[in-house]
Amino acid sequence: MNKGALSELAVAGAMLNVRVTPKASRMRLSYVDDEIRVYVTTVPEGGKATKDVIKLLAHALGIPKSRLKLLRGTTSRDKVFGITS
Repeated sequence: MNKGALSELAVAGAMLNVRVTPKASRMRLSYVDDEIRVYVTTVPEGGKATKDVIKLLAHALGIPKSRLKLLRGTTSRDKVFGITS
């Protein structure tokens, strides 16, 4: 996904529900029917997959990684991210 493709979602205070698929064949992000799905090639151990999710999501939103905060779902496939100002 292009940088800033989801910039309309990058509003301070917004919460984003994200479905993560680790150990995918390639890294990508899809946004269909108001659902964000992130596919990462990394394994879900030690937070490695979550770091890649943050990287891809921040790129698609067009914001720095430091503005994304994981609110829920540290070890779950369903995660909730907050966008700070």
